[in-house]
Amino acid sequence: MNELLWLGFAVMDLSLVLVIYRFFGKTGLYGLIVFNLILCNIQVLKTIELFGMTTTLGNILYASVFLSTDILSEFYGKKEAKKAVYLGFVVLLMAVVYMQLALKFVPAADDFSQPHLEAIFGFLPRIALGSMAAYIVSQLNDVYIFHLLKDKMGERHLWLRNNASTLLSQFLDSSVFCLVALWGLFPFDVWVEILFTTYLFKAIVAVMDTPFLYLVRRQRSRVVES
Repeated sequence: MNELLWLGFAVMDLSLVLVIYRFFGKTGLYGLIVFNLILCNIQVLKTIELFGMTTTLGNILYASVFLSTDILSEFYGKKEAKKAVYLGFVVLLMAVVYMQLALKFVPAADDFSQPHLEAIFGFLPRIALGSMAAYIVSQLNDVYIFHLLKDKMGERHLWLRNNASTLLSQFLDSSVFCLVALWGLFPFDVWVEILFTTYLFKAIVAVMDTPFLYLVRRQRSRVVES
C-alpha cells in the first residue's frame, strides 16, 4: 500500500510543479519551493516502510524542490535560481522562529492543541537546523553544478545536467541532514538505513523528474508570467 501511495504521490507532486509553473510562471515556482520546503520538514518526522526499507516521509516534496530550481536555472539563469534558494531558507527560518514563539504562549484551560503542537514543532528546531544546513549546501551546489555543465554543453544534454547536479546535491543533502538532524535519535544501523533510503528515494524522484523538465521546455510558450 505504501509503495503505491508513494509512487502516486511522486507523480502527482511533479505534475503539480508543471501546473503551477504553467499558470503562475516563475513566481509560482518561488511559492512552491517555500510551500514544499516547510511541509516536507513536517512530513520528515514520520518514518515509513517502503519496499522493505525504513525511510522518512518528505523526500518527494523535497526532491521536487530541485525540479523547481532546475527550471529556474535552465530558463531564467543562476541569479533567479539562487534567489529562490535564499527565499526558501529565509522563510523556513521564519517558520521555525514563529512556531517556537507560538509554543511559548500559555494555553487556555480548555485548549487541546498544545501537546500536539509541542510533539510536532517542539522537535522542529533540530530538524530545521539540519534541513537548513542541508538545504543551503545542496541547493547552492545544485545551481553551481547545473550551470557549470550548461556553460560547457550549451543547450544540449539537459537530462545530463539535470540528473548530475541533482543526484550529487541530493547526496550532500541527505548526508548533512541525517548527520545534524537524526544522529543519536535512532540505533546506528537504523540511522545508516535511513541515510541510505532517504538518498535512494530522493534519487528515484530526481530521475523521475527528467521527463517533466523536458515537458516544461516544450510548453514554455504557454507559461503565464506574473
